Amino acid sequence: MTFTPYLHFQGDCAEALAFYAEVFGTDAPEISRYSDAPEGSGLPAGEGVMHGEIRLGDAVLMASDFPPGIGDPQAAVSVMHSVADPETGRAIFEALAVEGGAIVEPWSETFFARGFGMVRDRFGTHWIIHAGHP
Repeated sequence: MTFTPYLHFQGDCAEALAFYAEVFGTDAPEISRYSDAPEGSGLPAGEGVMHGEIRLGDAVLMASDFPPGIGDPQAAVSVMHSVADPETGRAIFEALAVEGGAIVEPWSETFFARGFGMVRDRFGTHWIIHAGHP
């Protein structure tokens, strides 16, 4: 049994999942759009993502587009990603921080990790990247 993070976006879910697949070196995301749902299902119309996911080993990151007007669906959520070494962690951290991302906690060695940093990417997802214990 496990917990699986499920992120919500406001119209850019497909772009976000494609970006994460590139950053984490996974296969292209699996995407189901609202337009794929049967007529009369009561779901929103359009090309928004009804459900999407990427896989990294046994881990899954799932996501969808939130209906408009709900607010910031990710304001208080972070996704933790642990890696074995600081070099890999730094590369992922820096990739998430580019093109409109914002560093929350700069990448550094800490008393609890050989590498640690927090970043909000350009899609609004908050990431905690952790690399090995000291």
